[in-house]
Amino acid sequence: MNITIVGTGYVGLVSGTCFAETGITVTCVDVDQKKIDNLNKGIIPIYEPGLTPMVTRNMEKGRLSFSTSLKDSITEADAVFIAVGTPPDEDGSADLQYVLGVAREIGKHAQHYMVVVTKSTVPIGTAKKVKAAVQDELDKRNSDLTFDVASNPEFLKEGAAIDDFLKPDRVVIGTESEKAQKAMKRLYKPFLMNNHPVIFMDIPSAEMTKYAANSMLATKISFMNDIANLCEIVGADVNNVRKGIGSDSRIGNKFIYPGTGYGGSCFPKDVQALVKTSEQMGHPLEILKSVELVNNRQKSVLYKKIMSHFNGDIKGKRFGIWGLSFKPNTDDMREAPALVVIDKLLKEGAEIVAYDPVAMEECERRIGDSVQYAKDQYEALIDADALIVITEWNEFKVPNFRVMEKLLKNKIIFDGRNIYDIEEMKDNEYTYYSIGREVIGVEDKVLAK
Repeated sequence: MNITIVGTGYVGLVSGTCFAETGITVTCVDVDQKKIDNLNKGIIPIYEPGLTPMVTRNMEKGRLSFSTSLKDSITEADAVFIAVGTPPDEDGSADLQYVLGVAREIGKHAQHYMVVVTKSTVPIGTAKKVKAAVQDELDKRNSDLTFDVASNPEFLKEGAAIDDFLKPDRVVIGTESEKAQKAMKRLYKPFLMNNHPVIFMDIPSAEMTKYAANSMLATKISFMNDIANLCEIVGADVNNVRKGIGSDSRIGNKFIYPGTGYGGSCFPKDVQALVKTSEQMGHPLEILKSVELVNNRQKSVLYKKIMSHFNGDIKGKRFGIWGLSFKPNTDDMREAPALVVIDKLLKEGAEIVAYDPVAMEECERRIGDSVQYAKDQYEALIDADALIVITEWNEFKVPNFRVMEKLLKNKIIFDGRNIYDIEEMKDNEYTYYSIGREVIGVEDKVLAK
């Protein structure tokens, strides 16, 4: 079976590579010539564990190739996946110009029946627009060529995307004809044979499933962050609360870890887009509006603790930051809480030395040399007035506290991910701030809310 995937961003590249891994012949297409040239040389534009060797292996096997020509790439394609970006428009809705642009190109160049599949995260009703765009171009050619559309949303976690694709919790496919369903069943045959759930449904339901799933996960995160902030006020320990509610199978223990708010390419954009869709349909989703509000507020929680501790004056203070990406195992800094914290500290006149295992190049691309970059986590602590932990990379979880106290000017930690044990902080005599737990080493300190 041959497929073409348009777009070599995160979703397109991971999906194309993983399809090739199952034996499908895949051509990935992008308009960015430099990116395609690099991919053909084995240079991968994103950081994702295990992706580079998989790309190389499937290129060597002849199952995976890269091109800038959509016309040439669909000559033998049984299906074309649209996996281009859908960035937020000014009003918060998803911008579909790239998706519909690809649909028009397919209509211009298609020479046989194929299934046109939306893989990008798109609002409910997009498949109809894609179908109309393809058909419009066919009509201009006076072509009676037939095609089908389908929706096959992705559910990939950055940092674990390959396992998520090859060992999915579920595969969701929306179709409107038996012929399209048959083609998609053939494509996903390896998953059906391995008993991974492949769920067929109508197209609007498939489109909604993606938004509903991400919005539910975002809701759990914001709910727990709000509870954590209340825990601090009433003297409760959010870790105990988390364990207590997470043991209930109806709630579960995933996505209930408090922190500095969610970021990345999916949750912020998808929540915003679903809120906008609901308003356009005359049914505002008030819960999701609150989810977004709480998350935006949570990104400033560490900054408020820092300002409170230093009595509102951090001018000239030096802070070491551990973690820049929005979560571990990725270099993605889109909507990352670190960007909010850094911006606020710099505006107050602070000096920042940052370290992240993989995201420093991305950080420098975004904010330049407004912060200093350390070669390792301990260099970031030299003469620092405090350590700020923003991303919970594994290498930060069991640090050498003896080395740290020799480097830090003050034994102060602001932990945005609760990766350190309260008793350990007491034993090492650190002043320790975390999320939703007691403050260690500061008597009667009233935190700014």
